[in-house]
Amino acid sequence: MPDASHSFDHLPATPGVGYKPQHFSDLCADAGAVRWLEIHAENYMGDGGRPLAQLRHLAARFPVSVHGVGLSIGGDTPLDPAHLARLKHLTDWLNPASFSEHLAWSTHDGAFLNDLLPLPYTEATLDRVATHIDEVQQHLGRRMLLENPSSYLAFAESTLSETEFLAALVRRTGCGLLLDVNNVFVSATNLGYGPRDYIDAFPLEHVGEIHLGGHDTDADEHGAPLLIDSHGREVADPVWALLEYTLARTGPKPVLIEWDTDVPDWPVLAAEAARAATALQAIVR
Repeated sequence: MPDASHSFDHLPATPGVGYKPQHFSDLCADAGAVRWLEIHAENYMGDGGRPLAQLRHLAARFPVSVHGVGLSIGGDTPLDPAHLARLKHLTDWLNPASFSEHLAWSTHDGAFLNDLLPLPYTEATLDRVATHIDEVQQHLGRRMLLENPSSYLAFAESTLSETEFLAALVRRTGCGLLLDVNNVFVSATNLGYGPRDYIDAFPLEHVGEIHLGGHDTDADEHGAPLLIDSHGREVADPVWALLEYTLARTGPKPVLIEWDTDVPDWPVLAAEAARAATALQAIVR
């Protein structure tokens, strides 16, 4: 099993990309503006083979962030102990610079749903999610970051705003936050509020990582704009503008480009990372 003695202990406030195996040779030859990588945990829970060999090679050169998509932190049933065990095995040998998961649920009655589904923001939900975060952090022996979701509907039963809910989770569990700026823009458009107002209300002092990704544009049954968080295209210009607004509030942060479907050739992804580098450099200046 790979040795993690070379691992990095933090993410730099520079651009990173979500790693895809088809970009392995390009990253090794010339990473451009990319200074760190993120992997989806569930893709690296096996016992060997080329994926782990390539990851070991990259981890010697780049800080690595592990991003989970399968824990179902918001689920109404206990966390899957087998999944937690596989996750711990991965983080123990890799010793990543960061670990994060989503504020969402994806399990029900023993079935796994291939989606990240939203939650009502109530005191009962807060208790359940906080308990799950405590369990994850204790089991892994590391602090986790929690990502704000992309939303397509709001729950009438919610008694807290999303930013209030996230701030309460930080207070109760000591977790950090992953701020997905594209998710903010998608949710604000779909639910009819101002994306900058959301950023202003967000507990920015607890942000350990920022995500950017592409979205698709559709319309609902009334003809109103409906944005879909697809991660399948370039980051939209209004999202870049929202990133600049956010960085002006936070200062430099690790900024990740996510591109998970219709993955492009390396030069296209590298150009997105270079644009993130420009935004970060503008903040420093």
